Amino acid sequence: TCTIYGEGHYITFDDKRFSFNGDCGYNGLVLIWNKKTTLMIKLSSTFKGRVCGLCGNYDGNIKNDFTTRNKEVVVDALVFGNSWKVSPTCPNANSFKNPCSLYSHRQAWAIKHCSIINSEVFSICHSKVDPQNYYDACVRDTCACNTGGDCECFCSAVAAYAAACDKAGACVRWRTPTICPVFCDFYNPDGECEWHYEPCGKPCMKTCRNPSGICYNKIPPLEGCYPRCPPERPYL
Repeated sequence: TCTIYGEGHYITFDDKRFSFNGDCGYNGLVLIWNKKTTLMIKLSSTFKGRVCGLCGNYDGNIKNDFTTRNKEVVVDALVFGNSWKVSPTCPNANSFKNPCSLYSHRQAWAIKHCSIINSEVFSICHSKVDPQNYYDACVRDTCACNTGGDCECFCSAVAAYAAACDKAGACVRWRTPTICPVFCDFYNPDGECEWHYEPCGKPCMKTCRNPSGICYNKIPPLEGCYPRCPPERPYL
């Protein structure tokens, strides 16, 4: 799975991490999108070594993920990312200053709130997924956030770490009524299935199109609103 979250933070198919914040459009197959700032691209193993671009080449070797369009392996994320532009009219992405130094009044708020990633809340995950990269990205994104409210960038950054924890087998219920709440009651019409928030829900379920509840396209557990249907009406 290739994950892109926040302000251009990438985790390639081979688990290489880098930041590349360009203004060009991105072409590709998006399978999972949270309708905000995070998407995941999942490929079958048949594509190993047969893809290229910002998500790497998916060959199991993290050291050659920065392969440019000209098949040159580089070390600079900007050189790598800019080489994959589709439109020649798209400007190159440039290096940028730490947003916390540009917006120093936001730094204290960002550090305080992003500390949840390093806190006891995520303690069961710390040994499975190193929190440092996610914490650093959280602080940077929260300092830079100037659209949609500061909390939106903060919530997306923490949710990215929670998703990585879930993938590693550590389900964390980190949201509260005061910290990035998700309300599912809106989806509950009278007399119908009740929807509830699940931090690590199973997307594969019984539906009218899939009454067996067996899914052949494996999708990782995802947080969100899930139905709890009565036994006599088990299908969506």
